[in-house]
Amino acid sequence: MTKEPDNTGRKQDGKFRQGQSGNPAGKPVGTRHKATQAALMLLDGETEALTRKAVDLALEGDTTALKMCLDRIVPSLKSTAPTVKLNVPMPESLTDAAKAFISAAANGEIPPDIAAQMVSALAGASRVEEMESVKQRLEGLERAIKEQIK
Repeated sequence: MTKEPDNTGRKQDGKFRQGQSGNPAGKPVGTRHKATQAALMLLDGETEALTRKAVDLALEGDTTALKMCLDRIVPSLKSTAPTVKLNVPMPESLTDAAKAFISAAANGEIPPDIAAQMVSALAGASRVEEMESVKQRLEGLERAIKEQIK
């Protein structure tokens, strides 16, 4: 086995070094995986027959085929509301903020999906606050233990 030059980006065992690639530019946009290419070749010319079969199965009551057909016919609903500007006073707590968004949706002031997104964002903020609190408490305990050891 011949020794590779050092500038190839590979280790001597043939594996790439961490953070280096044999192709730093990456795969060209639109390049398909070999398995995808093989599947497309097998399906070439069969799309109409396969679609007809899926529709027939859906009409016969196959719920999986029915879901697949409906997913293609009716895309998932997305908010069509324009950007919503909220004049929300700074709440005392994240719980109060969540209640305000739910109330605004219930009163028709904002779309329900926007309210759900905002409540979800508040839940994420709550988890961040909780982790920050745990971190501070842990650091306090570590300081107390170090002081006792001294």
